[in-house]
Amino acid sequence: MSERESMPYDVVIVGAGPAGLSAAIRLKQLAAEQGGELAVCVLEKGSEVGAHILSGAVIDPIALDELLPDWREDGCPLAEVPVTENLHWILSAGKHRNLPHALTPPFMHNKGTYTGSLGNLCRWLAGKAEELGVEIFPGFAAAEILFHEDGRVKGVATGDMGIARDGTRKPDYQPGLELHAKYTFFAEGVRGHLSKEIIRQFDLARDSQPQVYGLGIKELWDIDPAKHVPGRVIHTQGWPLGHDANGGGFIYHQAGGQVALGFVTWLNYTNPYISPFQEMQKWKTHPVIAELLKGGKRVSYGARAINDGGLQAIPKLTFPGGVLVGCSAGFLNVPRIKGTHGAMKSAMLAAEAAFAAVQAGREGDELTDYPEAFRASWLYKELSTVRNVVPLVKKYGDTLGSGLAGATMWAEHLGLKMPFTMKHKPDHESLWRKDQVKKPDYPKPDGVLTFDRLSSVFLSNTNHEEDQPVHLTLKNADVPIEHNLPLFDEPAQRYCPAGVYEVVGVEEGDPKFVINAQNCVHCKTCDIKDPTQNINWVVPEGGGGPNYPNM
Repeated sequence: MSERESMPYDVVIVGAGPAGLSAAIRLKQLAAEQGGELAVCVLEKGSEVGAHILSGAVIDPIALDELLPDWREDGCPLAEVPVTENLHWILSAGKHRNLPHALTPPFMHNKGTYTGSLGNLCRWLAGKAEELGVEIFPGFAAAEILFHEDGRVKGVATGDMGIARDGTRKPDYQPGLELHAKYTFFAEGVRGHLSKEIIRQFDLARDSQPQVYGLGIKELWDIDPAKHVPGRVIHTQGWPLGHDANGGGFIYHQAGGQVALGFVTWLNYTNPYISPFQEMQKWKTHPVIAELLKGGKRVSYGARAINDGGLQAIPKLTFPGGVLVGCSAGFLNVPRIKGTHGAMKSAMLAAEAAFAAVQAGREGDELTDYPEAFRASWLYKELSTVRNVVPLVKKYGDTLGSGLAGATMWAEHLGLKMPFTMKHKPDHESLWRKDQVKKPDYPKPDGVLTFDRLSSVFLSNTNHEEDQPVHLTLKNADVPIEHNLPLFDEPAQRYCPAGVYEVVGVEEGDPKFVINAQNCVHCKTCDIKDPTQNINWVVPEGGGGPNYPNM
């Protein structure tokens, strides 16, 4: 018999990001409107709501307007900085040119959007959820999916606390807690480890394209007040990425004299010597960016994978007893670089389906009203418009591909639906052998404009209990040295933005693969990009990981 205690709820939500919190709020709103009761809880693996939330962010408020129409007057921190200017720079070495506004489809103009901290928005949403009676448990990581005997999802269990690295129980050991639900929402964000298992268990991706990803690396800077223009939004493409990689940068002038800037490298890159972290550092040396940051100070750092697959990579959203919402399913609009509004809307649609089911006395079936509502929504239309953008850029390169992508977006915007939907290939299959490529030239960090990974991780406030099981697990411990090292010079040394993976002892002829799990910022890149899919990211103890302020 299990020593774990259990708690029953109508709906259990895994993840207190914008999707999970929007679902919780919508469920409670519906219960209040109907004069009924609905027990809802949200589990959050971060030490507090917002601790693990990382985004640029420029946010389209369309879903927030639907969920909480008075948010602008209700103390929401997002209302501080509306976007006032939207620029798109095409970079080459030492030069930049601005893409004329008229060439971009209207939905990319950022009219009516806001820029700010997504973490702070989530903290505000959590307060609204708690006012409605939602129970939120930060510091509790959902570690296991629970099933009924007939295979329906029954809920989740939190991880045991106080387990030593060798698997023994420490004096402060506490068993996990089981949370049982009529319906369980998986809102873990990109490449959630339970969501990944749910997709596999129920074969939810059988009719969709493989999900593909980018790695976003972000820094927050205090800059010279004379250079700060609140609400200015800049996106960049081109340099420093070459023919073997795609992506781009962002520069957002936010509240408090700060600039959020970052760089996204799509994880389909072919050169195993590419380091997304160093691409970001190199990008900052471009004269127009270096001038903006001159005299400023870096105050925070973080990294997170993002979904790039679009409409055709969204898996089946329902299974017996639960749903996928937000970035666990992949509702990001890549050319807009916006996923928050899509994550929120998907969660609200799922909440409405779950509430109707509970009210009808149902439990543990498939909420088929949810995907039907998605297909009828503005979100589906928006994602359909941009569905071929990423595949076109990947197939034809940055210049020609971007031109073709723009043409298709304009055509779709004007009502001419393209008669095709392009396909994806998994990111982990894209690497070329190390003898087929040249090593990129990256600048040495100067500690003023450019930095190393360990000093960056320090700014993320990342912390894990040292004496706990390593949460970056290998399916086969021999693969890094026997396969990845001779073929790809073990790319984990470079794709990880936190210095988690090292190969030591090469010069001595005795190479060993080292995992510094305490550095992990939970970006999930290793789980995505490892060429043999040998690395499996699982949750550490609740509360571990980064603690992002104002990110």
